[in-house]
Amino acid sequence: NPMRLMQAFLIALSMYSKIPVPRADWNEKNMKYAMCFFPVVGVVTGGCVYLAGFFLLRFTSCGSVFLGAVLTLVPILISGGIHLDGFMDTTDALSSYGDREKKLSILKDPHTGAFAILGMGCYLLWSVAVYSEVKIEMLPSLSCIFVLSRALSGFSVVTFPAAKDSGLLRTFQDKAQKKNVRIVMLLWAAAALLSLIWLDGKTGGMAALCAGGTFLYYGWMSKKKFGGITGDLAGYFLSLCEVCMATGIVLAGGGI
Repeated sequence: NPMRLMQAFLIALSMYSKIPVPRADWNEKNMKYAMCFFPVVGVVTGGCVYLAGFFLLRFTSCGSVFLGAVLTLVPILISGGIHLDGFMDTTDALSSYGDREKKLSILKDPHTGAFAILGMGCYLLWSVAVYSEVKIEMLPSLSCIFVLSRALSGFSVVTFPAAKDSGLLRTFQDKAQKKNVRIVMLLWAAAALLSLIWLDGKTGGMAALCAGGTFLYYGWMSKKKFGGITGDLAGYFLSLCEVCMATGIVLAGGGI
């Protein structure tokens, strides 16, 4: 049903970005395939990062720190910081060294702990440092990482066990047609990976290794520390995966 798919598309954009879209009806039928369109936000984000980087590197004489700050902020402005919120909560929980229930309770706590702020500061500092090293020829590869991170995050949502019986992630798991969504996420991931390799085998291969390593860590950590995944953990992985892939591209593109 084209209308239902359009509603699912609008739900995905309104849920995972600040892109203004018409209001959608959040019912069970429309939510079944919303996750399929999650990587579309990555397409928009990658396109904006490419355009911003191309403009600054080609038409201005801005310094590297300014470039790094802009390329760090563009994805945050488009997503509204939803994934970094998960990154902060997860960092807080992992730093507590409490038992599984304690960690899960920290994820639900609306207050922000000291380790969350420290982790966020380190993340932003590293991100600005990485993006400040970007050269214009790296921009096409960088634009693909935002699709791959969302494809892998979406794949985990319909594949990994949920740590809790409630929460928004569980809602998406219950409502999604898991098999179909899983296939779509794999197709998105394959398209992003093939694009990375086609654009530049060296930087693309490094980005793929970084994404794979981060994904394996995410799967192990979420099961061992939390007993499954939550929306916060999915956001933590997405944020970590993107900065790791960007780091790989910059290091490989720098001639290692």
